[in-house]
Amino acid sequence: MISLKRFILSALLFTLLIPVSGCSVFMAAKQPEKKDIGLFKVGVSRVTLISEFGPPVISEYKDDKKIEIFKFVQGYSTGAKAGRAFFHGAASVVTLGLWELVGTPTEITFNGDEMAYLVKYDENDLVDEVIAIKKE
Repeated sequence: MISLKRFILSALLFTLLIPVSGCSVFMAAKQPEKKDIGLFKVGVSRVTLISEFGPPVISEYKDDKKIEIFKFVQGYSTGAKAGRAFFHGAASVVTLGLWELVGTPTEITFNGDEMAYLVKYDENDLVDEVIAIKKE
């Protein structure tokens, strides 16, 4: 039979660990989405790039050509995010929440890669040239 003292200690520990547990799970699930960088190629329309990567951070004309710079965070596929979240959840349960001391900093560190591409367009707003400025 479990003593009252041990039961209260266990209940207190469990109560303290519940708020801590789940941070890495939530962070893994909320990581940025994976973008299709294969779209940065000659012939792709400007509208297609904007729909995938959002508006460019710089848009200007140089030598009668439209030039834009797209900057974004390359994230993870849905499967990778779900797998990471599941692993963090399982590890947190097995270690009674202690995994969060490792899992949360890990998710802060592995939160995607910043990327930037310079794109030049032809007169029809189709990609004419792509230069990777900051690549994974």
